[in-house]
Amino acid sequence: MRFIFVIIFFLLFDWYAFQAFLTISESWSSTSKYILYGLYWLFPLITIGTMIYAATSGFATWNKEIFATLRGILVLAYFAKFLIVLVLLIDDIRRIAMDSYQAFAGGETFDRSRSKFLSQIAIFTGTLPFVMMSYGMFRNKYRYKIIKEIVKIDQLPKGLEGLKIVQISDIHSGSFTLKEPVKLAIEMINQQNADLVFFTGDLVNSMAEEMQPFMDIFDKIESKYGVYSITGNHDYGDYARWESLDAKKANFKEFMATHKKLGWDLLMNENRMLEINGEQIAVIGVENYSAHPRFPKYGDLSKAHAGTETAVVKLLLSHDPSHWLDEVVGGFKDIDITFSGHTHGMQFGIEIPGLIKWSPIKYVYKQWAGLYESEKQYLYVNRGLGFLGYPGRVGILPEITVLELSRQS
Repeated sequence: MRFIFVIIFFLLFDWYAFQAFLTISESWSSTSKYILYGLYWLFPLITIGTMIYAATSGFATWNKEIFATLRGILVLAYFAKFLIVLVLLIDDIRRIAMDSYQAFAGGETFDRSRSKFLSQIAIFTGTLPFVMMSYGMFRNKYRYKIIKEIVKIDQLPKGLEGLKIVQISDIHSGSFTLKEPVKLAIEMINQQNADLVFFTGDLVNSMAEEMQPFMDIFDKIESKYGVYSITGNHDYGDYARWESLDAKKANFKEFMATHKKLGWDLLMNENRMLEINGEQIAVIGVENYSAHPRFPKYGDLSKAHAGTETAVVKLLLSHDPSHWLDEVVGGFKDIDITFSGHTHGMQFGIEIPGLIKWSPIKYVYKQWAGLYESEKQYLYVNRGLGFLGYPGRVGILPEITVLELSRQS
């Protein structure tokens, strides 16, 4: 019975949004109308068919890429219709207001038909994001971009001049549906000839097993002095339902073993003291720490920082960029650069170098993408290699960061 009510709701929702198409096509030929109406109602039929199939058979045997694409298109279609409905409501409020005025004031009867102009606005409002986000889904989710930065550090020893660090973040392997495009990302990483490679959290969406199909890809990452990694908020399995606490603990144990199998050095509130060209450098890694209450604070920077006193350069890996202002800046002034991820740049925004840098995520995180500086301490926020939720990117491409150390002039 609940399933029937859901189908009825979808049909009513579709019927309401359809009024905009009826209005704009009033003067069209019969053939054009039939084509438009047929294309419109194709999506509700596919949606209902998908719902029925999911309820009776499920999608376990489906190709993951086909299923993800179908789901993405249907979600985008209904998001577009939601925007159409919002504009139509404005038109209906106008009509109700005019009707009420007519009832009380009398006078000349007004035209009660829908506004063709508002219907056109409604369709444009829904179509534009549908086209943009469809493009982002089909074209951009594996369109990796290398972003290079030079960070000048006061009194940087000559032996560390030009030290090259490659950072990746937020792989979210459970969202990947193809392997070949991901191999390209690893090739791009290795072409940088990095001294150090940092991975700053969210290897999986929740389950450690999500990484298994991609082990033979990510274990190919090369670095002169090692690959160092940390946990992100998704890596603890906090967003999945577990049959028991022991099952959740077993998942996290498997997750930690995955890093070892990859050849990555997972830092759990600890550090590694490296000697590079005769100079000591500290790579410090904390578990997930967020200044936002909805995310956990597993990180212990004091513990991770202990024993790094002799390092001439200190580099911190911390998944959530809000950690930087909350504890690093001011509290640990000897940390030169913090490497974070987490935001994904919301996978949506506008970036034109030198002109504009905007994403809705900026209203949640002050530091959400790129390089930031405060009193000679730096933060770099990687835009993420993978994707989560929306299977695409609009304006904010998946990123491979290449950061090079330089002496202050």
